[in-house]
Amino acid sequence: MADPVRPSGAEPSTAELFTRLTDQSRQLVRDEIRLAQAETTQKVKHGIMGVAEFGVAGVLALYGVGLLLATIVLGLAEALPAWLAALIVTVVVFVIVGILALLGKKQVGEATPPAPEKAVAGIKQDVDTLKGNQS
Repeated sequence: MADPVRPSGAEPSTAELFTRLTDQSRQLVRDEIRLAQAETTQKVKHGIMGVAEFGVAGVLALYGVGLLLATIVLGLAEALPAWLAALIVTVVVFVIVGILALLGKKQVGEATPPAPEKAVAGIKQDVDTLKGNQS
């Protein structure tokens, strides 16, 4: 839509340029804040998942210790199948514990550092661009 005050080929006035700069700067700040919120939310979700997986791994490790003790008792009390079955169950539980612990470690690793790195980098780039345009 053409500006009725200014002919179609004329340059915008300083006031118009300043108004555009102000509006675009406001929009840029809003967009960077939204990006920071989204990035922080994602990192918090990874942190929560990692902590939950560590918790499950801890509970299963506790059961694994109980099963290991039951295996030792059954191994001493009997000499064959009962303790072997308990040992197999114990090994399976500890394999699950190991998998969950590794998954939890990965999730916590994705959650750190909690600062929104992409948003901060975007803001720094925007500031550098604005400084370059004002010089």
